[in-house]
Amino acid sequence: MTSLSDAPISPVPARRGRLAQSRRDARAVWLRFRRNLPRLLRSDDLAIVLVAGVIGIMSGLLVSAMVGISKLLHAAFFATAKGEVSGAVFVEPLRAFGMPVLGGLLMGALGIVLARRGRGTVVDPVEANALHGGRLSFRDSLVLVVQTIISNGFGASVGMEAGYTQGGAALASGLGRLLKVRRVDLRMLVGCGTAGAIAAAFDAPLTGAFYAFELIIASYAIATLAPVVVASICAIGVARLLVTPIPFHVGFSQPLTGTDYVLVILMGGLCAGLGIVLMRGVALAESLFRRSRIPLALRPAVGGLIVGSLALITPAVLSSGHSALHVGFAADYSAMVLLTLIVLKAVASAVSIGSGFRGGLFFASLFIGAMFGKLVALVWISGLGLQTPSLVIAVIGMSAMATAVLGGPLTMSFLALETTGSLPLTIAVLAASVVSSMTVRRTFGYSFATWRFHLRGETIRSAADIGWMRELSVGRMMRRDIRTVPAWNTLAQFRRDFPLGANQRAVLVDDLGRYAGIVLVADAHAEDTTAETVADLARNRKDVLLPSMNIREAASLFATSQAEELVVVDDRERLCVLGLLTEQFALRRYNAELDRQSRDLTGV
Repeated sequence: MTSLSDAPISPVPARRGRLAQSRRDARAVWLRFRRNLPRLLRSDDLAIVLVAGVIGIMSGLLVSAMVGISKLLHAAFFATAKGEVSGAVFVEPLRAFGMPVLGGLLMGALGIVLARRGRGTVVDPVEANALHGGRLSFRDSLVLVVQTIISNGFGASVGMEAGYTQGGAALASGLGRLLKVRRVDLRMLVGCGTAGAIAAAFDAPLTGAFYAFELIIASYAIATLAPVVVASICAIGVARLLVTPIPFHVGFSQPLTGTDYVLVILMGGLCAGLGIVLMRGVALAESLFRRSRIPLALRPAVGGLIVGSLALITPAVLSSGHSALHVGFAADYSAMVLLTLIVLKAVASAVSIGSGFRGGLFFASLFIGAMFGKLVALVWISGLGLQTPSLVIAVIGMSAMATAVLGGPLTMSFLALETTGSLPLTIAVLAASVVSSMTVRRTFGYSFATWRFHLRGETIRSAADIGWMRELSVGRMMRRDIRTVPAWNTLAQFRRDFPLGANQRAVLVDDLGRYAGIVLVADAHAEDTTAETVADLARNRKDVLLPSMNIREAASLFATSQAEELVVVDDRERLCVLGLLTEQFALRRYNAELDRQSRDLTGV
C-alpha cells in the first residue's frame, strides 16, 4: 500500500501559485512604473516628446474619422460626388433646403437631452489653458465633436476646425492627467493636441505648430518646440495614410513691386474691417435668436431654414465651404457673383452659429477672404491696371481675413507658404496679416474666440495662463488667527488687553458683530493720542476684501486704499470678519508665483 508521502504531487497547485506570483510581480512593476513616470516626464525631455507623438497620432486618427464621417453624410444627404457639397455645381433643391432644417431639429433634440442632464458650457482649449491649467472634460468635448459632425454633415454653414481642436485637446488633456504631468506640461500637451488636429486638417505641419504657439499655448519656448512639431508631423503621417489631401497650388514666384504692397497693406486693413463685421454679425444673430420667442429647441431648425433658403441660391453656403474655396480659386467670377457669395456665406455662417449649430468660423473666414480678395483685385485691375494675378490677391485676402477672425498672423503665413510654396507670396501674406491683426487689436480688441468669452463675461484675451491668479485667492492667502475687539471699548481697556509687542493690530466689530475698522496697537499706545474709545482710532472702515477675490484684485484694492492691511469679510452686506491679509504677504506670494511661472516657461 502506498503511503501518503510517496504519492505524486499534482502540478496544478504549484502552477497556480507561480501564476499568482507572476501577476503580483507584474502588478508591482506596473505600480512602480506609474509612480515613477511623472518624475521621468519632468526630468527627461525625450519622454515628453514621445508622449506628444502619441497625442499627434490620436489627433490624426480623430481628424481622419471626422473628415470621413462628414463626407459620408454629405454624400448620403446631398447626393454629391465624393461628399463635396459646397463646391457642387447642382444640389437637388429639396435636399439643399430640407437637410439643414432636419439637422437643426436633431440639434434641438440633442440640446434638450443635454439640458436635462445638466450639461452646460463646454470649456474650449483656449479657455482651458488660460483658466484651468489645461484640464478639459473628455465627455463634454466628445459631445461637442458629435454636435460639430451633425452640424457640418447636415449642411450648416460651420467649419469642422472647432471640433478638430476640441477633440485633439481633450485627448491630450486626458492622457496628460492620466500620466500626472505638471501644469505647464499639461498646457503644452493640449497645444500638441490642437497642433496635430490643425496640421492633419490642412496637411500643413508648420501651420499646426504655430496655431498651437500663437493661440493655445500663447508663448514660444525652445522646450515646447520639439513636442509640438513632433505632434504635428505624427498627425499628418496618420492623416495621409487615411485621407487623401486636396492639393492647392498657386503658381507665383516673382517678387512684388511697391505698388503691389500698397494693395497688400490695403487688403490687411479691409479684411480686418470685414472680419470685425463678421464677428459682430455672429453676436447679433445670437442676440436676435435669444430675444425672439422661438423655443430654444427649435432655434437650430429655424437657423437651418434660413441656411436652406440661401442654399437654393448657391450651394456654396452649405457646410464649411472647403470645396467651394477650391472651386472659387479656379473660377472666373464676376464682381456681382463674388459680392453675392461673400454676403450669403457671411449671413449663413452667422445664422448657423447664432441659432445653435456647433462649429467655427475658421474656414468660413478663409472662403470669404478669398472671394473678397478676388473682388478687390477686379476693382483694382479695372481702376489701376493691376499686373499681379487676382489669385494671388485672393490668397492674401484669405489669410488676412482669417487672421482677423483667428488672431494668428504667423499661423496664416505658414499656411500660405505650405499650401502655395511661394516665398514672395508668403512675405506679402505676412505683411497683410500683421496689418489685419494690429487693426483688429486696436479697433476691436478680440479674436472670435476671445470675443465670445467677452460676451459670456470672461476677461481673458488669450490662452496665456492666468488661472493661477484666480486660484491664488484672498480666501487661500488670508490669516484667520486675528483678534476682534468691540468698537465701544475704552482706550485704557484696549491698552490692558493689547500691550506693546503682543500684537500689531486688532479688528473692531460693532454691536451686531460687523466689521468696524482696524486699530494699530502702536497708535493706541501713542502718548499724544486724545481718543477715548478705540473706535476713534479705526482705519480702513470701508475698504474690505472678499474671499473670492484673486491676487490681482487684492493688489489693486491695496493700491487704491493706500492701506498695508485689509480685513476679509464674507460679503459687503453682513460684514462678518473672516480674516486679514497684509499687502506685504500678498505681493510676496504674487512674486513667488510669477517666478515659478517664469521657470516653467524658460525651463531654468
